[in-house]
Order: sequence, then structure tokens, then C-alpha cells
Amino acid sequence: MKTKPHLTTERQKMLNGDYYNAFEDNLIKDRKKAQKLCQKLNALPNGSQQKRLKILKQLLHADQGVWIESPFRCDYGYNITLGKNFYANFGCVILDCNLVKIGNNVKLGPNVQIYTATHPINPEARMLGKEMAYPITIGDNVWIGGSSIILPGVTIGHNSVIGAGSIVTKNVPKNVVVVGNPCRIIKAIE
Repeated sequence: MKTKPHLTTERQKMLNGDYYNAFEDNLIKDRKKAQKLCQKLNALPNGSQQKRLKILKQLLHADQGVWIESPFRCDYGYNITLGKNFYANFGCVILDCNLVKIGNNVKLGPNVQIYTATHPINPEARMLGKEMAYPITIGDNVWIGGSSIILPGVTIGHNSVIGAGSIVTKNVPKNVVVVGNPCRIIKAIE
């Protein structure tokens, strides 16, 4: 008896951290849906808490007390989970080609960028349009300073602070302050 070959969708490959084709029809459709919801969110005036939360709940997995200032952009939305009392200042971008899990009481300064997506170093693979994505996890009570960038595959531990303008290339333990490019631990939080 022959078994059917296991078929893996581009979305499954994306979430597995394998090479995937970002220009596959279903992924394009999902990105367009997220773009429309981001446009609706960004068009709302400040102070429209209930309307904003309604759109955010259509776009991503949001708990209570979530506030995202406009403009906000993401790739898919459905790969983002936000804990309670989340706040993102103006200009936040989350490239959620893989899972982005953000804990409770997390604050993002203006222009924070969170990138799960990456491309091969090999130029031939890049020219073929291959992409990969790796999950990002941000623990509870984290504060990420303005214009910081969180790179693919990073985990940030509970209670840590990322200084403004930092590039986070590696995991950050809990209870530390990190700054720089690439960021380094400058002190423990007691």
C-alpha cells in the first residue's frame, strides 16, 4: 500500500523555520488582509480605544489593556500574541513571518522593529527568493527603548530593559539592562 507524500504548505515551512516562498498565493492574500486591517487601525484618530481594540483583535491575538499607537505595520498579524497591558509607541513594525509572543506589561518605545524574517547569506539562494523566519519571545515586564531592533530567533527574558537604539542579535537573560549594536549587558536589575 502506497502512502501519500506529506505535503507541507508554505505557511507551515515558514513557521518551521525552513526555506519558504513568501510570494505564494495564500501568503500574499494573508498579507493583504493584514495590510487592510493596519490601514484601518492607522486611519483611526487617537483616543478611539474601543475601535482600535476591535481591529487589533481581528488582526492579532490581543489581551486586555493593549494599546498600539499609529502607525503600526505587520506582515500577517495572526502570528502575534500580546499579553496584558501591552503598549507600542508610534512607528512599530512587527515582521511576523514566524511566531512573536510578547508577555504581560511590555512597553515598546517609538520605532521599535521586531523581525522574525530573514534571508539566506548565500546570494544564489537569495536570488531564488528563498526566505526563512525564526520565532521571537519577549518576556513579562520588558521595556524596549525607541528605535531598537529585535532580530530573528531572539528571546528576551522577564524584566529586562533594552536601551534605545539597540540591535538585539542574541538572547537576553532576565533582569538585565542591555544596550548597543550589538547589544551587551551593562548591568543587572536587582
